[in-house]
Amino acid sequence: MDGLRAFGANYTEFTRRFATWLGLHSTDAAALVEILYAEDQGTPLSPARLSERVSLSSGATAILLKRLEQAGHIVRTRESTDRRVVTLRSSPDIRPRAEAFFGPYAERMAEAMSAYSPQEIQRFEDFIGRLRSTMDALLADEYRDGGPRA
Repeated sequence: MDGLRAFGANYTEFTRRFATWLGLHSTDAAALVEILYAEDQGTPLSPARLSERVSLSSGATAILLKRLEQAGHIVRTRESTDRRVVTLRSSPDIRPRAEAFFGPYAERMAEAMSAYSPQEIQRFEDFIGRLRSTMDALLADEYRDGGPRA
């Protein structure tokens, strides 16, 4: 658990440095990273889903998205047949900058992971998935109101 905590702290530090590099607030950069990652996974985010991912209210997320859009880092599109659904996309200008920043990170992570077999990686992904679902359940249930239920 200590290793996972330390990795999480290091990942947060990467995001903080990305924010500094772009001249953004760290929360704005964290949101931008979520938007980029979701696009890379083929599942672009809606504002509501981003709000969940960065733990902000819908109002705070709307203000954050306005800042990112005005800075030219994101665009909002309507790709669904339901025209009310907004999809968040990175702008063409930000992707190369994000790739330049996170390129060394991605290369080193791929190199580190190459030491493990696909079966070992799958087992680790299962382990991390179980930890995440346990944490999600705790946050949704026992810690729903900010602290553990009595």
